[in-house]
Amino acid sequence: MSEEFRQRLKDYAEGKLSDEEKNEIEREMEKLEEYQAYVNEIMDNERSSDSGTPHAADGQTGLSPKKEKRIVRRGKWRARISNTLTVISAFLAIFVISSIITALFYGVGDPSRNDKYRDAIASAISISKPNIDVRLNSQVRAFFRQEMYGDIDKQVGSERVTVGEYTVNFLFGLPSVDVDWNNGSSGSSQIFYRPDSSAETSSANQEEPNEQSNEQNASTSSAKSGDWSRLEKLPEGTVAEAYVSFNRFFTTDELLKQFEDRNVEAVWFAVDTGPDDRFSGGDGVISHPVGFPSYPVWHHDDYTVTSYQEQKTGWFSKTTFSGGHYPSVDTYGDGELRNEHFIKSLRLLQEYDLIAERVAPFIDVDASLAYVEQNGVRLYGAVITGPVKELLTLREVSWVHDLRVGEVRLWNWIE
Repeated sequence: MSEEFRQRLKDYAEGKLSDEEKNEIEREMEKLEEYQAYVNEIMDNERSSDSGTPHAADGQTGLSPKKEKRIVRRGKWRARISNTLTVISAFLAIFVISSIITALFYGVGDPSRNDKYRDAIASAISISKPNIDVRLNSQVRAFFRQEMYGDIDKQVGSERVTVGEYTVNFLFGLPSVDVDWNNGSSGSSQIFYRPDSSAETSSANQEEPNEQSNEQNASTSSAKSGDWSRLEKLPEGTVAEAYVSFNRFFTTDELLKQFEDRNVEAVWFAVDTGPDDRFSGGDGVISHPVGFPSYPVWHHDDYTVTSYQEQKTGWFSKTTFSGGHYPSVDTYGDGELRNEHFIKSLRLLQEYDLIAERVAPFIDVDASLAYVEQNGVRLYGAVITGPVKELLTLREVSWVHDLRVGEVRLWNWIE
């Protein structure tokens, strides 16, 4: 708009124009109104044209159905990924926290709970499983669990043979036991016969029968029960494990002396804990004996430390070195030491009764301990191993009542 036209509009408003000039201004203003209406109409048409195509496809969203499905599918995947990441993050946090708590639960202390549990398991096995040794390894797992495991070994002849696998799983101190025997073996030969209650403990001065009585025993040896005929059929160049029952009770020292001059080895001793009518039906058969190995399974507090050294390896870590030894045991003596260790093991199982119930479920620990404390340690059987021909000589021994053959292996005996 020019400055001249502006001035004329001002004069029109103030009434300074002549009639002819007023009519001319009014005609110009009418033209401007028509121009404005035309411009508005064009602008409205352009707006309608711009928004017309989407509305034709979808009158509400302005998106095609294909695009809508794609957007919904992407939204679902984003939600799934977000939920998955949330669950994984929560699981990792729980895993880390539970691992820390588990390690502290089983590893803190001196001795640690892990060492105490291993001690109790080893003691329960040595007391309730004749000629069975399990050297336990332990592994702490997440979610408050710990696993102890090891091979089940027996001594047959001069060697240790593996007959299965033993596993104990703990959940915050609650144990469960899994035993996997090789070739389906389950130690079914571990049967002993308890002497009559009238049988007396042998005297330390009692001697072996003389030659005449040996001949008499030889004539009646065939009447003895057991696997003697099976033992006779085994090749001479083999070694075997035998479960031998006696017809009277022995003290530990007395029984050890009986094997001092024999070419066999007694590896486990059955201890009298009274008649067990729960499983035998009163016939004197003991299918779940209680006893102890020839070489004790020592406890953690039996170890005598003779040297100790600490070496710092970091700001908050250190390495310790210690040396020491367990008590020495005479092969054919130290009966009192063996007896005390056996009673100590029974008391340990009283303290860890849950472990005793799982590892030795058929053993009444309280009743066994009470009987032994009242009557002393009396032996009525043993697991003996050695050459087959040497085991056969036990048939002629007056105090041997029964023999059951266990594991058999090829010759490995060291003379």
